[in-house]
Amino acid sequence: MNRSPRWFPSIAAVILTLAAPAFFHVHAIAGGKSTFTGEVGDAMCGKKHMEGEPADECTRACVAHGSKYALIVGEKVYTLDTTDTAVLATLDKQAGKTASVTGSLDGDTITVSSVKAK
Repeated sequence: MNRSPRWFPSIAAVILTLAAPAFFHVHAIAGGKSTFTGEVGDAMCGKKHMEGEPADECTRACVAHGSKYALIVGEKVYTLDTTDTAVLATLDKQAGKTASVTGSLDGDTITVSSVKAK
């Protein structure tokens, strides 16, 4: 009969106890707030707006038709998620312009907590 040493469960418990805080710390950092700076656009058009239409007008038209605001940072397009009316009003004012958005990133979506004109 093959038996594990009696100390094995104790060692395993110590390792798990030490590793758990590091694991949760990484997830806490990933879920924390960050600030991103880019151009305010919409998720439907991304970087390419309707031909001949200014970025701000196109963004507002697309949002009025159900698209969400987006932040274009280089080649990356982040969808902006918020229901805060003050944030939405600032995004509307900043349509087609550069802004700094603070929020939590999850994939390609930023849950917005604040927006500032740049």
